Amino acid sequence: MPRKLLFIVNPNAGKKKSDKIIQTIRKTFPINIYYQFVIWKDKNNFDEIVKLLKSEGYTDAIAVGGDGTVNQVAKNILNSNITLGIIPIGSGNGLARTLGISIDIEQAIKQIVDGQTTTIDSGNVNNIPFFCTSGIGFDAHIGNLFATSKTRGLNSYIKITFRELFKYRAKNYTLIFNNQTIQRKAFLITVANAGQYGNDFYIAPQANLQDGYFHVALLKPFNIIKSIGIFINILKRSAHLSSSIETFVTDKITIIRNEKDVIHFDGEPYFEGEEIIFENKPNSLKVLIGDSFKVA
Repeated sequence: MPRKLLFIVNPNAGKKKSDKIIQTIRKTFPINIYYQFVIWKDKNNFDEIVKLLKSEGYTDAIAVGGDGTVNQVAKNILNSNITLGIIPIGSGNGLARTLGISIDIEQAIKQIVDGQTTTIDSGNVNNIPFFCTSGIGFDAHIGNLFATSKTRGLNSYIKITFRELFKYRAKNYTLIFNNQTIQRKAFLITVANAGQYGNDFYIAPQANLQDGYFHVALLKPFNIIKSIGIFINILKRSAHLSSSIETFVTDKITIIRNEKDVIHFDGEPYFEGEEIIFENKPNSLKVLIGDSFKVA
């Protein structure tokens, strides 16, 4: 079956101009593969793009944007024959990096043309799909502040993180998984389908997109001295070896907290109630990959 690609462009992603990216694609994409562009102009309205994608027989949906754009495209093609591709131009690009997709636009285009595919798991948090990480606590708090920030990009994210790092207080949680119930005080709890947040910051380096399980990373309360070691562990992909991080492996977990608060899914913030349910959905998304991705 001939490929038919729809490039779904978020004009507000990252610092790159969408018109220049479109020009690059037009200049470098081979003429023997059919493709079209659509601009995702209205953040709150994706229905028309979904209708176009599914009614016109597109085989590949290419998300041109950051993690939020990838999540929006991917969740609308779950459990279908449409394959997700990514041209990563966001702040973190977590799923793209995990799949071996190049951050260089021309190289990412080449990987799309090459057309190597596999199938990966996805996650649900209170029935909201996610693909890299979801969680509660500090990272959700930062995601909420970043979403309302007037400035985007990695520098803005780092600035907000360091501003809030020692102001935020750990909270009490009940975790129910694998036929057990435990109580913990945590700075954050990340439910990882993939190992990283983005920018190669690996909170759960043993997580695997194709094993049917989450790696749940719980960061205990810490002081300034310990924070340095935690940061080094995350950069070295050894967070699971840190004495400040507790890791659990499960395909479903319920987390109960004392009040309604923010969660995040692939960095996108959303307010939910006291009970949060995470479920793994195996083999639910077809994706284009780079050579460095090791298929399970």
